[in-house]
Amino acid sequence: MTKEYKTIVEISGPLIFIEKTEPVGYGELVNINLPDGSTKRGQVLDTSADIVAVQVFEGTGGLNEESGVVFTGETIKLPVSKDMLGRILSGSGEPLDGGPRIVPEDRIDVNGASMNPYSRMPPEEFIQTGISTIDGTNTLVRGQKLPIFSGSGLPHNEIALQIARQAKVPGSEEAFAVVFAAMGITNEEAQYFMEDFEKTGALERAVVFLNLADDPAVERIITPRMALTAAEYLAYQHDMHVLVILTDITNYCEALRQMGAAREEVPGRRGYPGYMYTDLASLYERAGVIKGTKGSVTQFSILTMPGDDITHPIPDLSGYITEGQIVVSRELHRKGIYPPINVLPSLSRLMNSGIGAGKTRDDHKAVSDQMYAAYAEGRDLRGLVAIVGKEALSERDQRILEFADLFEDRFVRQGRNEDRSIEDTLNVAWSILSELPEALLTRVDNKFIDKYHPAHKKSN
Repeated sequence: MTKEYKTIVEISGPLIFIEKTEPVGYGELVNINLPDGSTKRGQVLDTSADIVAVQVFEGTGGLNEESGVVFTGETIKLPVSKDMLGRILSGSGEPLDGGPRIVPEDRIDVNGASMNPYSRMPPEEFIQTGISTIDGTNTLVRGQKLPIFSGSGLPHNEIALQIARQAKVPGSEEAFAVVFAAMGITNEEAQYFMEDFEKTGALERAVVFLNLADDPAVERIITPRMALTAAEYLAYQHDMHVLVILTDITNYCEALRQMGAAREEVPGRRGYPGYMYTDLASLYERAGVIKGTKGSVTQFSILTMPGDDITHPIPDLSGYITEGQIVVSRELHRKGIYPPINVLPSLSRLMNSGIGAGKTRDDHKAVSDQMYAAYAEGRDLRGLVAIVGKEALSERDQRILEFADLFEDRFVRQGRNEDRSIEDTLNVAWSILSELPEALLTRVDNKFIDKYHPAHKKSN
């Protein structure tokens, strides 16, 4: 027989504290019966011999000592089915698109099962996003976790939607899906996301989870786990290659801080809980490719850096866990360049595994290195020009300076609906490199210059 406890001793923010219970499990689901006959749901957040802390999903309004608490013995499970594709759901998995509830093929614990490191396959298959600054210089590889570091007011949501529309594995007929989870967004942003997915047809191969800013903070903590559970199901039960886009991880971490404050935990750096590193790792590390399976889970997590500070705890800890980062630049955004991705602080640690002959093109690494080196030097020269003037530069330095402008205007800049293939990206790169004297192309092998340089292609 199920017991109901009327031993609530404290209500603090979204938390209630119950004493004199029998042993209960961490993460166990709870039903809370209010005096007016309504029911709220919660989850065990902390348990000890004396007291149990429960986080309430719908908020604690209307609760008092007379409310009854029933422990269900179940954890949070997501009802999953291939029919999830094409659906827009709330952060807790409820339909938002007016469609029926999903008839589940299975119900899976949202916390997932940990992946045995031995069973992981090294990521090595190229994913084309259609964005040159990612594909050309910071390549995404299947099974990788690559966050986008952005700032408030920058077009990271547009970049996320463009990636969701365009991402594919070129030359592959394998099933590809996108799981998109937005956390702590406004109603206006939610409408924008829904309209874009429906208008562009990207919704057909996507599962969308939307957690709004006025939804409970507790739901924000569950939303990415719901999305990753759906992704793992599609990847490992239906052999699909799934790209997971999570936005915005900063809102998720703010919810963690809010929960920590309600529990009166000793705060860590800047008030965030000390276990935030472990918590973020439990999300990021669910990306990967498992030996013996056809599917894969790849992650793009978007986080806005408070005050554009890359040393802030959220981007700082994320950088330790993930395999690089894509940095969105406020300076490029002010110049009217889209997507304003700065390739200099950006990095994909797995890029070399996913490019080259048979994957992208044999000249990819050399072209990327040459553009990076020339652009970095051109950016440095801009600082020098501000002091001594352009006329004081040598002819060589003036050519490098012009290259930096060309790089931003022709390689970085592209349309919001422009889907460049990797061939297009590398051809644009060569057209820019051809503006430099061949003597300056010190990072490109002569065989690639003979094969791909526009001047040599004409003579051939």
